[in-house]
Amino acid sequence: MTRRERQRRRRKHAHPLRRALLLTTFLLTSGVVAAVVVFALWVVSTANSAPDINQLSPRLTGQTSQIFATNGQHQVRLSYMASDVLRTALTRQQEPQLLREATVAIEDRRFYHHGGVDYEGLLRAAIKDVLHGGGQGVQGGSTLTMQLVTNIYLPKSIAASHNLRYKIVQAKLATELENKYGKNWVLTQYLNDVPYGTTYGQTAIGVAAASQMFFDKPVSRLDLAQVALLAGLPQAPSEYNPFLYKSAALARRRQVLQAMLASHYITRAQEQAADAEGLQVKANDTYGDVRQPYVVDYVKQQLVKILGQKTVDKGGLKVYTTINLADQRYAATAIAANEGHPGDPAVSLTSIDPATGDILALQNSTKYGTGPGETTFDYATQAQRQTGSSFKPFVLMTMIKDDDGDPNATYYVSKLLPPGWLPGYPSYSVHTAEMSYLGTVNITRATALSDNTVYAQLGVDVGMNNVDQTAHEMGITSPLTGNPAEAIGGLHIGVDTLQMSDAYATLANGGDHVAPTIISKVIGPNGNTIYTANPDKTQVFTQGQAYAGTQTLETVLQYGTGTGASYGCPAAGKTGTTSNYTDAWFVGYTPKLSTAVWVGYPKAETYMTDVNGLGPGYGGTLAAPIWKQFMEDASGMATNPATGYCGDFPQPSQYWHGVEYFGKHAVSAYVPPPPVTTTATGTTTTGANTTGGGSLGGSSTTSGNGNGNGNGGGNGGGNGNGNGNNGVGNSTGGTRLTPPAAN
Repeated sequence: MTRRERQRRRRKHAHPLRRALLLTTFLLTSGVVAAVVVFALWVVSTANSAPDINQLSPRLTGQTSQIFATNGQHQVRLSYMASDVLRTALTRQQEPQLLREATVAIEDRRFYHHGGVDYEGLLRAAIKDVLHGGGQGVQGGSTLTMQLVTNIYLPKSIAASHNLRYKIVQAKLATELENKYGKNWVLTQYLNDVPYGTTYGQTAIGVAAASQMFFDKPVSRLDLAQVALLAGLPQAPSEYNPFLYKSAALARRRQVLQAMLASHYITRAQEQAADAEGLQVKANDTYGDVRQPYVVDYVKQQLVKILGQKTVDKGGLKVYTTINLADQRYAATAIAANEGHPGDPAVSLTSIDPATGDILALQNSTKYGTGPGETTFDYATQAQRQTGSSFKPFVLMTMIKDDDGDPNATYYVSKLLPPGWLPGYPSYSVHTAEMSYLGTVNITRATALSDNTVYAQLGVDVGMNNVDQTAHEMGITSPLTGNPAEAIGGLHIGVDTLQMSDAYATLANGGDHVAPTIISKVIGPNGNTIYTANPDKTQVFTQGQAYAGTQTLETVLQYGTGTGASYGCPAAGKTGTTSNYTDAWFVGYTPKLSTAVWVGYPKAETYMTDVNGLGPGYGGTLAAPIWKQFMEDASGMATNPATGYCGDFPQPSQYWHGVEYFGKHAVSAYVPPPPVTTTATGTTTTGANTTGGGSLGGSSTTSGNGNGNGNGGGNGGGNGNGNGNNGVGNSTGGTRLTPPAAN
């Protein structure tokens, strides 16, 4: 038998299992080959379908915007405002060679040995993904070039999902980018466009900004330790932020130094010397130097609302604000002169031009920052504080507008309002501290003397929902609930000085509400004006109605609880003091300015029982003097009365003629008896679900001469300690039947 015949016979009688194994092996091999071919075809197809590098434009990193304010006839920069980044591009020659070497050593050691894609690195990353489950998609293996592609070229729709397609497209574009520009360009561009970290809301993009941010020096002056620290940040800028996480930053710097040693960029001695150095970080104010930081923060918020986040992020804007730096200085001086001592309560002040809605001053007594004793919370625009009696003008104007009620002809009885006086609110009571009351009094005098018991009844009669509507139309933006205690300042959610100055500005502007604005115009990157302020203007009252309200509120400064705010010029306003003396207000206006001042401790539960020896924290005692000093300075009356503004409120084109309002709790006109010996009183409120309580207010009668020489006072529901000429009384209230000579 020949050899060929023997082989044929063995194949003929081969075991079936062997045949099956051979067939299976063949099929599996064929399947694998087919899968590889299919996968290769898919990779090629995916790469071919990706955009070409020449078809993509790099995403421009945000430029640095600027914010300006008026200082006399000039515009002064308040701040640089990087939309979300700080960035200054450098050339190849401006980037230290040591920094380039450190970056390559820690980020892409084979940078000079691959063509944009490190396939060895990709394989290692793929194996790592498999061993660790790969639950977050394809991770790692990116070269510097691939990272640059992702940062500024790769479409966000692709970069958003870290899958295999993303890696294929990234690799293709990286290869094309290196072929087009070369290694030096790629590394230079990478160092200009990679994020290095964020401090105080600003992100340093590129080594130039990072060097300034972390070391307060240009990148050309960095030593080896500083270079190594910067080079290690891009991998995890937040985790290695040297201002926040010193230990992590030092450990990362050590990794960079060791990588540089392994790549033979530095010697062992250099590595050890640099590793022994401290972090050497120093906060930089080149970009971060901000004048009026509370203003700048508010401007940024409003800018996003006006232009949108995308435009702001692009940057390159010149933002011109309505802020008058002279008024800012006046506000700061007035605050410091009255509440500038250690332990004093906080103060916020906002002043608005009633005719235009321009916010001219927005000032806080607090120090801006995040350190001990500092805060970034802006009380002028963010606080939610109780108003006390400064809310009463909204009740007054509701009566005038909705019911044609004449404040001079409408009368109520100042009296104890015991629990149960108001159906539906069994625990709500309003009373004076010493159970002494004015008796029958008209609304004008009750306003001047801040009688809570009268306004509690009036608010119920005109309808608290109507009062809330009036307040919102005038400029209050905080939610209001219609609770009867709101009439005397017991709000569920408080307000800030911006809201109050805006609301009172409606009266100063003859009944027209002009929405407040802090940005007058914005110039775009190309030099064109892209925004000019044109705030909404809405008529809330007729000129006659507004004038009638102003006449009533003028009495507060003439002989009521706000005499401490009078500076000899026509002005109107209202004091406000909350229960337990936690908030003190004076909100007032002239034809040219509407200004609100709030005084209180940051913790709302802290009482102002005796501030600087002035006694309890009344609005007329604490807030009114600040308002007075600011208004004197801002109007020019303090420096030169001959040229300062002291104009009266303009007469309305058509007078409003009100009538006696007969609400459910109103009474007929009553002529009070002759004055008697002084009795000082104060009022408090309980019940009605008030938050922060109502306002303090009260009444007293003072015998004195015909010119009203009774001394003493009341504030927003209560202030003042006074001696009448013919009687003595300590007032926790602040209302009198005769005009006081002083508050």
